[in-house]
Amino acid sequence: MAKAKTRTKLAPLHRWKWQGKGPQERVMKGELIGRTREEVVEQLAKQRISAMRIQKRSSLNGRGKVKSVDITLFARQMATTMRAGIPILQALQAISESVKKPAMVELTQQIMRDVSSGDSLSQAMAKHPRQFDRLFVNLVAAGEQAGALDEMLERVATYKEKVASLKARVKKALWYPGAVMTIGVGVTMVLLVVVVPEFESMFQGFGAELPMLTQLTVRFSELAQAFWLPALALIVGAIVLLKAAARRSESVAFSIDQFMLRLPVLGDILHKSAVSRFTRTLATTFSSGVPLLEGLETASGAADNRVYMKAIDEVRQDVTTGQQLHFAMRLTNRFPPLAVQMVNIGEEAGSLDAMLNRVADYYEEEVENKVDTLTSLMEPVIIVVLGLLVGGVVVSMYLPIFEIGTAL
Repeated sequence: MAKAKTRTKLAPLHRWKWQGKGPQERVMKGELIGRTREEVVEQLAKQRISAMRIQKRSSLNGRGKVKSVDITLFARQMATTMRAGIPILQALQAISESVKKPAMVELTQQIMRDVSSGDSLSQAMAKHPRQFDRLFVNLVAAGEQAGALDEMLERVATYKEKVASLKARVKKALWYPGAVMTIGVGVTMVLLVVVVPEFESMFQGFGAELPMLTQLTVRFSELAQAFWLPALALIVGAIVLLKAAARRSESVAFSIDQFMLRLPVLGDILHKSAVSRFTRTLATTFSSGVPLLEGLETASGAADNRVYMKAIDEVRQDVTTGQQLHFAMRLTNRFPPLAVQMVNIGEEAGSLDAMLNRVADYYEEEVENKVDTLTSLMEPVIIVVLGLLVGGVVVSMYLPIFEIGTAL
């Protein structure tokens, strides 16, 4: 009968303030991350520091969330420290001491434990797929094999910064108009539900027929008072159900992504964004020595759109059968002719990675220009719409008062 494996529960991480004596009896002080006082004493001893006073500062467990920007900064810091000739474990220790976010400290400490137990850096990272995606792990593994880990980490950091910048532009295109219009509709609803009824009670004492615009506003106010809560519940419920359906059904998620690509202006931005992310990812993996087929598999997930993920999977299948990359891209009818032509030139010239990077740069610039154009065009439209919504309600409420003033 096999013995059940028992896991020792680790003590929580804390930040410790210490004071001690270093070489030549020099008084030193600082802060360290550790689980116990004994662990801190051991860390200081390795640095030839004799601890005199150690004080617990704060717990670092379970606070914060590791974000993409944290991982990018981690990769950049690891590349810098390793380029300076600092061993991996010492580099990880230095980063854990400099990082302020508790969740990132915990992650760095876990990687340190795995590396000190005999795992390579890529193997330790692979145990945290939410933070270190497949591309990250593959490139780190390639760097370890080639003896150029610092260069690969630098490349990963650069890649993630470019992808994050592209994501921010796309989010701006999606959220800016929606957020402003939502605020406008919200203000209008407040006017209809709260302000208009006060005017309506005042108008009842006039004993005269109200202007047509005022009558329409009063009717809208009555409808808003009666149905605003069910309408809000319906909208929120529909959004929640749609998200749940997209998570559970691949076909629903595919249909949503397909619908988004068909939207005017926004669809074009999403098209160009997917092409840019695909080519950027494939260029990064290919230039790092990752085989093309494996790079295509990684790039499929990086496209962040199921329509393009399916197209990239089709490209991979065609390349597996011996087709050239540019021809396989053309067969999907998803990639722009310019991108296909540039990839073709890169394959013929033997500089596919450089050409893929140029394609990514070109479409990133296109996305940026499109987003700037959309923002500049939407601003006057939004102002006009908000003016009509809010201004229309306000004017309709004051029309009877103006008429009374004229009659007097």
